[in-house]
Amino acid sequence: MKELRLKILTALIALLLTGATATDMSAQEDFRFEAGAGLGMSGYLGDANTANLWKNPGWDAELLLRYIANPRWGFKTGLYIGGLSGDSSQMTNVYPDGNTYKFTNTFYELSETAEFNFFNFGMGETYRKLRRFTPYITAGLGITAWSVDSKFGAALCIPLGVGAKFKLNRRWNVGLEFLMKKVFTDSFDGEALSDPYTIRSSFMKNTDWYSTLTVTISYEFSKRCEVCNYKD
Repeated sequence: MKELRLKILTALIALLLTGATATDMSAQEDFRFEAGAGLGMSGYLGDANTANLWKNPGWDAELLLRYIANPRWGFKTGLYIGGLSGDSSQMTNVYPDGNTYKFTNTFYELSETAEFNFFNFGMGETYRKLRRFTPYITAGLGITAWSVDSKFGAALCIPLGVGAKFKLNRRWNVGLEFLMKKVFTDSFDGEALSDPYTIRSSFMKNTDWYSTLTVTISYEFSKRCEVCNYKD
């Protein structure tokens, strides 16, 4: 009888150790950072295009670094480069003296955004109800610099948008993100369009926005806790 009890106790200890090892291994796959890149298209709304965001679609490329705070929250540093264009002759609006304006813009953006996932995003422990797919909302603050007709400018911008992420495996993710970005200036589309109605500009009259629709691929790294030990 003692022998049987000893065998049962040994089996229980082995089972507990196996479970603890499995938990540690699962925890080892929880990462703190994510780096990646993306390509997509850009759009513009402003004095040379007041209605159709995709009237003259441009392009954008992105490098990103994301801090994964937990399965619901992430904080992304994004570096963008892209191109935009507009042509006021395509609008129904008419400027004074029948003037028309065209521009081509190359922009550079550095932004910090916070992301809220609608589902717990990840793979691993079932008790955390992790999902491989989640939509999310995002907002933040950035700086945009641009070049129009060999003239350079820079201003603050506010990116707002939505996105979706999918885990290919524990480390690799793909995503799609749409952002609208309000620029705190009215010369993003060139000096000629900073005041086409010859009305002194103000913050409330600034009309320049641009957008990015980007497909990304990213890789998670820096294990959050390879060995977790409690110390009093």
